[in-house]
Amino acid sequence: MDIIDQLLQIDYRVFEAINHMQLPVLLDQILIYWRTPLFWAPFYTFVLSFFFFNFGKKGWLLLLFSLLVFGSADMMSSQIIKKSVQRVRPCRTEVGIKVTSRVRCGSGYSFTSSHATNHFALATFWIFILGGHLRGFKTGLIVWASLVCLAQVYVGVHYPSDVIGGAILGILIGLAWSKVVSKFPPLMNLKT
Repeated sequence: MDIIDQLLQIDYRVFEAINHMQLPVLLDQILIYWRTPLFWAPFYTFVLSFFFFNFGKKGWLLLLFSLLVFGSADMMSSQIIKKSVQRVRPCRTEVGIKVTSRVRCGSGYSFTSSHATNHFALATFWIFILGGHLRGFKTGLIVWASLVCLAQVYVGVHYPSDVIGGAILGILIGLAWSKVVSKFPPLMNLKT
């Protein structure tokens, strides 16, 4: 068995361990909903309010760049990497793993997880561009994105390597955009 096969076997076993967890009903439901956009509507409303309350007209620029971060992360994951790699989702595979499907299985490919990519891109971008304004929220943003990743494996639509790859991709995209925005004159020095 070569190294790739060994890594795949580890990926499958970790997937099964997470996917087959028997959680209390409330926690089970929270993880299922944790990955849905509607669940996060209050959070996104808070972020928008934070932008405009703290930065006035610059809040529009922060919103615009946040949308660009999200859009580029989603495009890179969904349109470029997934279509190039074409890894079948665990809920559609026939590799001999057992899957507990808790949501409808997506029709697209699995690697990289777009949920992981998008959430880590936004979390990283906000942490690096807003710096000192987020003193109490930095850890919360990482936990938020990490729990989205965990939920994707828990519900049966992604392997652990899909969300890890998505998280790494998202961090790189968030860092790249934060470098771009930190050089953009109207948004320079937002960290302080």
